[in-house]
This record gives sequence, C-alpha cells and structure tokens, in this order.
Amino acid sequence: MWQYGIVPDRVVALGASNLTRGFQTVVSASRAAWGPGVEVVSALGHGRSYGTQSFFLARRLPGILQSGIWERLEQLPRRTTRGLITDVGNDILYGFPVWQVLAWVEETVERLRRTTEDIVVTGLPIAGIRRLSPTKYLAVRSILVPRCRLPLATVRERAELVEAGLSAIARTRGLIFLPLREEWYGFDPVHMKPAQWGPAWREILAGGSGALPAGESPWREGVRLYLMRPERRRFLGREQFTSQDGVVLPRGGKVWLY
Repeated sequence: MWQYGIVPDRVVALGASNLTRGFQTVVSASRAAWGPGVEVVSALGHGRSYGTQSFFLARRLPGILQSGIWERLEQLPRRTTRGLITDVGNDILYGFPVWQVLAWVEETVERLRRTTEDIVVTGLPIAGIRRLSPTKYLAVRSILVPRCRLPLATVRERAELVEAGLSAIARTRGLIFLPLREEWYGFDPVHMKPAQWGPAWREILAGGSGALPAGESPWREGVRLYLMRPERRRFLGREQFTSQDGVVLPRGGKVWLY
C-alpha cells in the first residue's frame, strides 16, 4: 500500500518514449529529493513494448517483461523503492487487444511488488487521443508505427478501455493511479512537450502528491543518459550486450538500464 512520507533509496522506472525523453529529469529530481545516493533502475526506449520486442529505426529491444531488469532487482540489496509504470499505450498501436495489454501490465505489477508496494501507474494521454483528427492520426501513425493499420475509432476505444483497466489495476492493488495532464501535450498527442518534461516527471515521481524539486540537470549528463546502452539490444542486425554494473554519475546517483 502507498505510504506517504517514505523516502526512497531507489527508483524503478518502466516506460517508452516519454520516459526516455524525460529520463534526465527522473534522475536529477530523484537525486535532488532523496539524496546523491539514490539508485535508478530502468527499462525504457522509444517505442518500447511491455510484452514483446519493439523496433525503432535500426534498433530492436526485448519487451520489458523479457528484459534483464527483473533478474537485476532480485540480485540488488533490498532498499526502499518507488516504482513507476508508464507509457503503456504503445502496445495498442502494435495491434494487441485490450486484455493482452492489461495482462502484461498486471504481470509487471506482480513482479514489481516483489520489490516494493510503492508503485505509481500512469494513464494514457486520453485527452489528446479524443481530439485527434483522422488526418492527424494517419500522420502520427505513419511516422511512429508505420506497420499499424488500426482505424482511429478502434484506437480510441481501446485507449479508453486500457485507461479504465489501468485505474482498476491500481485501485484493486492499493497503488497510485495518476491520470496524465492535458497541458503536458501539444501538437503531438502522445509525446509530452519538451517544456513539460520537468514538471510532468517530477509530479509522476511524487505520485501526484505535489512536485519534487527540479535539481541540477547538466546537459552533459543528459546526453550521457540518452546515449547509454541498455543491457540487450539488436542494432543494425547485430546483437549487442552491455554489462550493467551501475553507472555512477559525477553529481550523484547510480543508474542501470535495461
């Protein structure tokens, strides 16, 4: 059950493009709020799926459930941990039915609960999806998920059902469900505006109970985190493995990426 006032020593952050873009904020805000010894263990990546491999340009990643993050969490010493389950919507555009998307999230919750009960589940950008025009949807779909052939009406319906399902999963398990704010998004209905990365991720990290302090976000650290390789990926047809021993950042914090 969520307990306010607990100071986490570790953050486990799961997500896709929005988390990838806002990852430096997650690291810097965690460090500012909870000290330079905080650990951030993450599985993320543009287009990341929770249950199957995903593609982005020349890169392929395993699903979050198939990644090495779970083995790592079992190996690490127990610490007070805050979990984030975000960016669930990609699997809708990949054509998976609502029941499958929610089943993957439920499995993710159960695995994460072996580490912590302090978990935030974010919703979908429902407001942007509702106001999406057919022309704009076709453009977004063609750029982000060119293999997708789902009509807009189907995407809207599944998004509403997944949103309701995420809320129900959080409610029945005593987790925090955090709807996404409409003002975090602009022309792009599914990716947060760069100006909102900081406010959005600080609020998500805080579980909706106010926003965490911004902290220092040096650009070199941001570039380093963005270019950091996950444990496993396939790039230009070649398998790549990067040992994850925990990268210690000069300003504090330690990061593992899967």
